[in-house]
Amino acid sequence: MSTSPTSTQDSPSPAPVPSRRRAGLARLARLARFRSLPAAALLGAGVLLGAGGGAAYGLASPVAYTATAYVLAVPGKGGDPASALGFAQAYGRVATQLGVLGDAQVEARVPLATLGSSVTAETSPDAPMIAVGARSGDPEQAADNANAVARALVTAAGHNATDTRVSLVSFSRALPPTAPASPGALLTTGVGACAGGLLGALALLARPRRPLAAPASLPAGAVPAPAERKNAAEPSRTSETTS
Repeated sequence: MSTSPTSTQDSPSPAPVPSRRRAGLARLARLARFRSLPAAALLGAGVLLGAGGGAAYGLASPVAYTATAYVLAVPGKGGDPASALGFAQAYGRVATQLGVLGDAQVEARVPLATLGSSVTAETSPDAPMIAVGARSGDPEQAADNANAVARALVTAAGHNATDTRVSLVSFSRALPPTAPASPGALLTTGVGACAGGLLGALALLARPRRPLAAPASLPAGAVPAPAERKNAAEPSRTSETTS
């Protein structure tokens, strides 16, 4: 009597979860953890992160000083005083051109590219005055750059004074600044903390709210009792009149 071998069937393995479903479940889990965080934790984290970023920016950014020299447009003999204002506007645009910066470079002893990127010129619509500003990491160098550009501008205007009947004179020379113009680490830390707190508050407003609790369901087969009338206990007016 031969015995046939019994075949053992393995239990079917569970189907693998699709990758999209796993990603969706992970996203839901992160969303649930984010929603469960208290409001004070989000605000505190935003303030701390903003303050840290502001402090790092304030410490990493280089210190810069700004010095300003003033030049005044003066009408010459036979010139129109009103035209001095117009020429002041024109020379204010010329102050940062290569023709003026090339002459100022010799006196300032800095590269032309550095002088061009650090020098600014501003004019006033009410007064024939030009403000020549220079920015540098050294306060002495900032004053030297501003004075060099101002003197070069006065010299360039003097070459055309016979035709324009307007000349430029130095009104106030630039002095080495005593305080940096760039914001300090304390200021950037405060600004960063305020920005971080604002972002934390926006995150509180943007996060999904917790779902409301569902009302308790009645057991199967139960019928809600009818509402009682408010005036059921009051005697009717008809019974009072009959009595």
